[in-house]
Amino acid sequence: MSYAEAGDLSDPRPDDGHTRPEGGSAEGSAEPRFLAVGRIIKPHGVHGEVRVEPMTDRPERFGWLKHIYVGERAPRRVGVVSVRYHQDFVLLKLDGYPTRTEAESLRNELLQVPEEEAIPLEEGEYFLHQLLGLAAVTEDGRPLGRLTEVLETGANNVFVIDGPDGQHLVPDIPDVVLAVDVATGRIVIRPMPGLLDNQA
Repeated sequence: MSYAEAGDLSDPRPDDGHTRPEGGSAEGSAEPRFLAVGRIIKPHGVHGEVRVEPMTDRPERFGWLKHIYVGERAPRRVGVVSVRYHQDFVLLKLDGYPTRTEAESLRNELLQVPEEEAIPLEEGEYFLHQLLGLAAVTEDGRPLGRLTEVLETGANNVFVIDGPDGQHLVPDIPDVVLAVDVATGRIVIRPMPGLLDNQA
């Protein structure tokens, strides 16, 4: 399966899998959803730049951002002054942080964009947060539980399925994960030998 930006689900989030801006929603509308695109690692240099670890398959998206939302639980809108790239990192300068001293306060902050500004998905691609809560079943229809977490490993993601028989760790590989249907809220699994032995 293929997954787009906002892949970091290891960070603490509200139970519904998305962050909420401070002050709640606009009048009569649903609260905005945000997608993580990076995390600030540390200041870079003395002129207020910060080093960002991208959390998107398209780090070039930083180059066309005019604003970005800083923070996890109460993201705040901040202007983007400049963007450049260095090795695997993005060097970002944000409005209101002119020196290294001010930029130091941004260390470890999450960088997000509104969901409506997300890069359009190709067919068969999903945001990881869309998978949380999907009902997991085997290919013959046996219910296994709900997908509650995605563990990102070097080789492939691992889906954590919590059900009445305990917790199952399911590798996200084509031979095992046969189908993901976000619209119907279901993921279909072909268990490998021993996969559904009680793992927790």
